Amino acid sequence: MTTFIVRRLLQLPIVLLAISLLIFGMMQFLTPEQRAATYAKSEQQAKNLDLIIRQYNLDQGFLVQYSTWLKQVLRGNLGYSKQSHEPVVTTIRKRLPVSAELALYMFFPTLLFGVWMGTMAAIHRDRFVDQAVRVFAIIGWSLPTFVLAIWMLAVFYGYFKLFGIGRADDRIMVEFAKGTLKAYTGMITIDGILNGRWDVTLSALKRLVMPVATYTIVASAQIMRVLRSSMLDVLNSDYVRTARAKGLPERVVNLKHARRNAIIPVVTIAGLMFAFMLEGVFFIEIIFNIPGLGQWAVPAAIQLDFPAVIGIALLTGLVVSIANLAVDILYGIIDPRISFQ
Repeated sequence: MTTFIVRRLLQLPIVLLAISLLIFGMMQFLTPEQRAATYAKSEQQAKNLDLIIRQYNLDQGFLVQYSTWLKQVLRGNLGYSKQSHEPVVTTIRKRLPVSAELALYMFFPTLLFGVWMGTMAAIHRDRFVDQAVRVFAIIGWSLPTFVLAIWMLAVFYGYFKLFGIGRADDRIMVEFAKGTLKAYTGMITIDGILNGRWDVTLSALKRLVMPVATYTIVASAQIMRVLRSSMLDVLNSDYVRTARAKGLPERVVNLKHARRNAIIPVVTIAGLMFAFMLEGVFFIEIIFNIPGLGQWAVPAAIQLDFPAVIGIALLTGLVVSIANLAVDILYGIIDPRISFQ
């Protein structure tokens, strides 16, 4: 198992290098002036693009340009964002905890709800529970995220005056801005606990209800469908029939023997879902007024803020690579045969 994990870890730098080459190759479609913006560290530097072109060899060959750009990336220089009026790395550092907090709270309810629905649908195949779950999944899967988000906002916030939007109450955000409350992690639900202020954590959790519910309804449908299909195959296998013939309780057969083997395809889906969740939360952040990466990246893309777009592309590539690595390792843990192949 250790050899399997080490082998996967050694592949990670190669994957990241390939991603960087692909992104830099796409950058070659930009003009030298547009590429030069990705090297600027301040608004003043961004006005002297001719100097940057000469300084960073942007009029040289591909390999010379790539090595120069890669060195800047590794030093944390991703350029200056005209959308946020600060370096790209600074913006990512500020906004990433916000998006990461939202993604974490959306991931686990989505996964658990999808697995539970898929299990119930497979166990009660062609009965009322199965039909109800399948109808719910079809409705959820067919709904665009932004449409459901707007409905949730109109009904629960606009009509019933529940939950609220943003990250927390205004008075709490003022306390963070003044430094009365210390932002240890940038995640308000955790910072509230670390500051000994449960009212801060509860206020943040209340505002996460609608975004989390929106994403869970939409994304859990895919997990449900995959698990239901996989579990139906497993329930008809010989070893499950043998377990039943030995007199094991039906609950043990379903949950311990069948679901554990059926869940492997779900791991793949869950890994990719988490990897692309940062992208998926963009609409949710905009609609629910959450100042994460989405609120910055979408306007930046519309305004052709190339350093911001390239910074988001690099971050997404890094997150997807790490998520795939985690999925590979989980495969080995869930099914030890994979680690010996």
